[in-house]
Amino acid sequence: MAATRGRTGRPPLTEERKAEIRLEIARAAVDLFVAQGVAATTGDQIGRAVGISARTVWRYFPTKESCVRPLLTAGAELIADSLRRWRPGHPLDEAFDFEQGTERDGRLLAGPAHTTVGALVRLTRTEPGLRAVWLQTYDEAEPVFARALAERAGLPADDLRPAIQAAMFNAALRAAVEHHAWETAGTDGDAASARAGLTTTLRTALRTAAAGLT
Repeated sequence: MAATRGRTGRPPLTEERKAEIRLEIARAAVDLFVAQGVAATTGDQIGRAVGISARTVWRYFPTKESCVRPLLTAGAELIADSLRRWRPGHPLDEAFDFEQGTERDGRLLAGPAHTTVGALVRLTRTEPGLRAVWLQTYDEAEPVFARALAERAGLPADDLRPAIQAAMFNAALRAAVEHHAWETAGTDGDAASARAGLTTTLRTALRTAAAGLT
């Protein structure tokens, strides 16, 4: 009887490792975009920065602009979870313990507070492709926030009220991150200062959104 041959070659990548590779590609792409612009950046350059081929880059992302998505989408589910735990009668910004230093809430600020991501947000002003990706991430997050707010209030998922609340909340988040990124352009503050500044900006935005129109 012939011996059964085992599989040869590399074992398949785990989902965790794939996510790590996506994040490595995203960071490399942002660094290149900031250093030389989007138009001058190629898939080959992004791949070399990570130690992979351009073909592998395109296996993960359809365009070079879309390479930045992992840095922009991180934290959406954590934010939704915070909305579900938002206690009635308490200020909206208290649902996010930005200053407590816990692993969970610290991750809410990890992306936007990173200086590289701040530079990326500033690039969205002048790079239409990046702007499209930036706005798309918020567009995709909005129904996630709406479902969380509906669950919190015990309302049907298709109720208009949490949809409107989510739209206001989502817009406040985007405005806060953009404002902080543009206000800190050209500064060399340390990570702690950047985090503190973003915390203040987010608190102001969330309180304003919760107050509604007057």
